[in-house]
Amino acid sequence: MQIIIPIILFAVMGLAAGILLTAASTFFAVKTDPRQEQITEILPGANCGGCGFAGCADYAEAVVKGKAEPNLCRPGGAEAAMKIGEVLGITVNAAEPEVMVVHCSGDCKAAKALFDYKGVQTCAAAKAFYGGNGQCSFGCLGLGDCAKVCDENAICIQDGLARVIPERCVACGKCAAVCPNGLLSLRPKSNSVAVGCSSSDNGKATKLACDKGCIGCKMCEKKCPEGAITVQNFHAVIDYSKCTGCGTCAAACPVKVIQA
Repeated sequence: MQIIIPIILFAVMGLAAGILLTAASTFFAVKTDPRQEQITEILPGANCGGCGFAGCADYAEAVVKGKAEPNLCRPGGAEAAMKIGEVLGITVNAAEPEVMVVHCSGDCKAAKALFDYKGVQTCAAAKAFYGGNGQCSFGCLGLGDCAKVCDENAICIQDGLARVIPERCVACGKCAAVCPNGLLSLRPKSNSVAVGCSSSDNGKATKLACDKGCIGCKMCEKKCPEGAITVQNFHAVIDYSKCTGCGTCAAACPVKVIQA
């Protein structure tokens, strides 16, 4: 009896605890909309953050709650947007496809180096060491932090300069997040015009540092028929909501730093 009674007590306590936990899990259960799981399954699972949310599950929850547009998944593209629309019972227009652009043209032939960097071979480390080894402190550091985080192998380093392979890019934004000089941004895939410089030095200093830098002459700004390009902080910036992709700015650029 001395052994049986403790066993019975423990069994009763275990049973009671189990009942209480079951009741608590039922009572405090967070009810989720079944559409949330459906949308999560539709999304590619890249968890890239390009939609502005921490991951695909968070984005799906926001879509179901009406806190996010259903066409923000860039890797999923038009197909994901259409399927999400079917789950929600609405028509969803796919967002215009975008692609990353590197706003620098300073490869190892054009950009002047200040010293030979032998430190940790990452852009972040090189930037922390006197702002990098280039005379232009705004240019591509060329050590491939962007390429390392790209799951699609859409970025490569050629001649010390990051280059995007458009047909592979899903516009997830991971590369832009790790670039210490903020050289990557998105443009519409349908518009090939892009400025290949981000230098905030004046024209004279930029020219001394790089043969392919924007000198802020404003010729592009003056020639653009849509007013879509302006010179800000000594380099040209395109407003893609106005740009028609005509290429007038590229033709007017004396240093040919605008591609079209």
